[in-house]
Amino acid sequence: MECIRLGRTGLMVSRSGFGAIPIQRIPEVESSILLRKAYDNGINFFDTAHGYTDSEEKIGKALTAVRSNIVLATKGMAKDGKTLQEQLELSLKRLGTDYIDIYQIHNPVSFPRPGAEDGLYDVLLAAKRKGQIRFIGLTNHRIVIAREAVASGLYDTIQFPLSSLSSAEDLELVEAARRKDVGFIAMKGLAGGLLSDARPTFTFLRNINWPVPIWGIEKEWQLDQFLALERDPPVMDEQMQAIIAKDRAELAQSFCRGCGYCLPCPAGIEINFASRITLLMRRMPPAPYLSPVWQEKMARIENCTACGQCRTRCPYSLDPPTMLKTQLREYRKILEAQPS
Repeated sequence: MECIRLGRTGLMVSRSGFGAIPIQRIPEVESSILLRKAYDNGINFFDTAHGYTDSEEKIGKALTAVRSNIVLATKGMAKDGKTLQEQLELSLKRLGTDYIDIYQIHNPVSFPRPGAEDGLYDVLLAAKRKGQIRFIGLTNHRIVIAREAVASGLYDTIQFPLSSLSSAEDLELVEAARRKDVGFIAMKGLAGGLLSDARPTFTFLRNINWPVPIWGIEKEWQLDQFLALERDPPVMDEQMQAIIAKDRAELAQSFCRGCGYCLPCPAGIEINFASRITLLMRRMPPAPYLSPVWQEKMARIENCTACGQCRTRCPYSLDPPTMLKTQLREYRKILEAQPS
């Protein structure tokens, strides 16, 4: 598989990375087969996090024998340096390694810098001096913080959502990273599941020629799909441009990316799905979302008190209570139209 230089880290990583959030949902035997198949077919970049339950352990057990041939990125979501150090130590143990190639501060709500009271950046500097980590990165869903991280010169990599639905502002962030030689790790390439066809967004990101997407992979057919795209990358022709234009017309607005940072909801509403359910139903087989289970989940929206907690947590400054009410109305119209 073709490799690309990940900014000033100098690391040569496969142009498709393995996003390891989904392997939490499958047994260890299956995850090991999947991870080894990815490695055997040229994927050498694996991204996970301390908070992804057993994802780190599964990677460690599956890939320990080839540790020197792969690039490991993980992250911690601590609010203070002491906790971040504890998370780093645990990640090293879980991954079965004595160093992590890229350790990222995971979605902080304010910008971590040297000498700050939270101590986050200072802990990673010390860990780098000790050889526990090689490079320091930051992940975020807030473009203001991502932009500051790129401009600061403090971070070797930035991880940020990027897909064929991304705004001009998002693409300006990519160019800023390129100018600063900051490695750009693209998450949510399928826009949190809204893009059901990987080809257009794969082509879009490849055409930019700087970001390294980490595709969330849970099933073997998903891995096979990205391996096939790597073997024969589609071209950005008029047909592909038309598909992307259609997707953008339908979806590129103030849409929920499904990141889940709005949760938990006091009323038990699954906001990251309920606030975009009709979009998902238009782009995927709708039957699963019409089940009694989902009808009950959508009915919880009636219990929304508009407390505002989700609104303050949303990194995209969306208005989830309003979106939920709109989705409930549209959902019920769809239900009513179903044959009895």
